[in-house]
Amino acid sequence: MDALQKAPAVMGVPMKHISLITLTFQNSALILIMHYSRIMPIAGGHRYFTSTAVFLNEVIKLAVSLTIAMYDISRTLPPSTPATVLFEQLYMSVFSGDGWKLAIPATLYTLQNSLQYIAVSNLAAVHFQILYQLKILTTALFSVTMLGRSLNSRRWLALLLLTFGVAIVQLPSNDPSLYSVDDPQSRFYFPRSLHELGQLSNGAAEVARELTKRGLADLSEGLTKRSATYEGIEEDLGIKQPVMNYSIGLAAVLAAATISGLTGVYFEKVLKESHAHVTVWTRNVQLSFYSLFPALIFGVFMKDGEEIAKNGFFEGYNAVVWTAIIFQAGGGVLVAMCINYADNIAKNFATSISIIFSFLFSVWFFEFQVTLTFVIGTAVVIFATYLYSGSDRKWNRPPPINIASYEKTTIDNGLTPQYEEDRSTLTLDPLEGLKNAGLSTSRPSSPMRHHSRVGSSRGKTKRED
Repeated sequence: MDALQKAPAVMGVPMKHISLITLTFQNSALILIMHYSRIMPIAGGHRYFTSTAVFLNEVIKLAVSLTIAMYDISRTLPPSTPATVLFEQLYMSVFSGDGWKLAIPATLYTLQNSLQYIAVSNLAAVHFQILYQLKILTTALFSVTMLGRSLNSRRWLALLLLTFGVAIVQLPSNDPSLYSVDDPQSRFYFPRSLHELGQLSNGAAEVARELTKRGLADLSEGLTKRSATYEGIEEDLGIKQPVMNYSIGLAAVLAAATISGLTGVYFEKVLKESHAHVTVWTRNVQLSFYSLFPALIFGVFMKDGEEIAKNGFFEGYNAVVWTAIIFQAGGGVLVAMCINYADNIAKNFATSISIIFSFLFSVWFFEFQVTLTFVIGTAVVIFATYLYSGSDRKWNRPPPINIASYEKTTIDNGLTPQYEEDRSTLTLDPLEGLKNAGLSTSRPSSPMRHHSRVGSSRGKTKRED
C-alpha cells in the first residue's frame, strides 16, 4: 500500500495510466494528422516540403532534450555554480566519450522519418500503421543476429502470426466495400451530387434536372457554370488533389520498418558496449544533434533546395502541419515516460490499442474502405503484437509449504481431544532393555555399583565386635 501511495500522480491519477493513455492518443493522432497533412486540399500555393518538417522535428527534440539534460546536470552542482560551468559540464557530457558513435543511428533515424512521410502520403493511415508493425519482426531478427539473443517459442509464433497478418492485409479483395459511401456497390452508398441523384431516379428525370438547375444557380456566383456534374470545380478553386501511389507507399513503409529495427538494435548495442555513465536525455541530445546534419544537407539542401529557394522554407505550413511536427517531436518524450512509469510491454500494448483507434477514425473521417480480409489481418496483427510483448510466464508447480513451527499460537477454549502416547511401543534407546536387565540381576554377589537389594546389610555401618 505504501508503494502505491508514493507512486507519482497528477490530480490523483497515477503517472503510469497518464503516460499510457497519452501515448495511445499520440500514436493514433500522429499518423492521422501526418496523413491528413499530406492529402488535404490546398487552395493555391504548394504543399509543404517534408524535408523541412523532418529538420524542424529534430530541432524541437534537441531543444527539449537540452533543457531537461541541463536541468539534470544542475541538480548535481551547487546552487551558486555559474552558468559557464553548467554549459561546460553539458558540453563535456555530450561531446566527450563515445558520443560520436551515435552519428550512424542518428542518420538512420533521419532517413526513417523521411520514409514515414513518403509512406503516409501514399497509404491510408491505418494501412500504414499495420504495415509498420513489421518493425517488431525486423527488430527481433536483428537482435538475434547482432546481439546474439535467443527467442522462445511463443515469440517465434508471434512473429509468424505478425507476418501472416500483414500478408492478409495486402491481399486484394473483390468484395465490395461495406462502409464506403462513395462506392455505388456499397449498401451505404449515398449520392454526393444532384447529378448522381438524378441518375438513381429512373422515374423522376424531370425532377432531377430541375434540382440540378437550382443547385447550379446557387453556385453560379463563385464558379464557372459548366454542366450538371462537379467536374472542374477543383480547377476553378485552385484546389490540388494529391495522387496516392500504393507501390511507392508500400516500398517506403517496408524500408522504414527495416531501418527502424536496425537502428534500434544498433543503438542498444552502442549503449551496452559503452562504459560512460550518461543519462538518457544526454543520449537524446546526441541523437538530435547528429540528426541535424543529414536532415539539413541531404534533405533541405539536396532534395528540396531548389524549390525551397524559390518558394520559401515555410511554404505550405499551417496549423495542421505544425501539429504534426510537434506530435512527432513529442513522441520520443512520451515513449521515455511510458517506459519509466510503466514498462516496455505496456508501451507495445498501447501501440496495439492505437491501431484500433486509427482504424475507427479512418473509416469515419477518411471514408476508408473496409474489407473482410483487412479486418482479419488487422486482428491477427494486433494479437501477434500482444503475444510478442506479453510477459514470460512459467506455469510450474507451486513451491512446497514449509511449516516453520508446530507451536499453537492461539488459545482455544473449546474441547481439544487428548492423545496419550503409548510409551510401551516407543524405544528411545536401543540399549535401554539391557540396562534394566543389569539393574535387576538375580546374582547375589555381583550387584551393580551403588545398588543394594532390599534386606541386604550392604551399605550399613560396620557392626561392633
